[in-house]
Amino acid sequence: MSRGRFITIEGLEGAGKTTAMAAVEAWLQARGIDPLMTREPGGTPVGEAVRGLLLDHTYHGMTAKAEALLVFAARAEHLEQVITPALEAGRWVVSDRFTDASYAYQGGGRGLGEARIEALERWVQDGLRPDLTLYLDVPVARGLERAATRSDPDRFESEREGFFERARGVYRRRCAEHPERMRLIDASGEVEAVRRRIEAALALSFGESE
Repeated sequence: MSRGRFITIEGLEGAGKTTAMAAVEAWLQARGIDPLMTREPGGTPVGEAVRGLLLDHTYHGMTAKAEALLVFAARAEHLEQVITPALEAGRWVVSDRFTDASYAYQGGGRGLGEARIEALERWVQDGLRPDLTLYLDVPVARGLERAATRSDPDRFESEREGFFERARGVYRRRCAEHPERMRLIDASGEVEAVRRRIEAALALSFGESE
């Protein structure tokens, strides 16, 4: 049995990741593939508990190091219990966020830098990388405007624009540095146009012509 493929969706608040997840799932299902849809932080009971800690305003003063370690603790459980077994069984996995988010949010936004995130990545992932990462790019102000329509913003959604500008800068730089797997998708326009860009990236990566 051949190994499954691993697709991740990345983007700032308001980028449209939920809509993109649905578009990827539909594209795969139309080709006879039943993907496992998951998210980070989360995907397991431990991961969902950690997610609650990370998003809760009660812990607004959490240190950057503690935040990064919690994210990778949840990721270690996610990989061990869900992602790796599914891939080894030949199933495709689609995750709302993965390690590129750690580089952007904790490495860039929190200022921890790339070296600390890279060390955790090597330890926890043991060489596993996504086959394709779709980064949904929107200007920070536009994304926050979209996110502002949600009730009760979480701890990350409540951060200042500077935090998100730093995170966006890391995402865009990583797309330039890892063109073999990362695709920058302009997500600032209409939903249908973004969906077409996502489908084109999927077709390009997995051997289909338009």
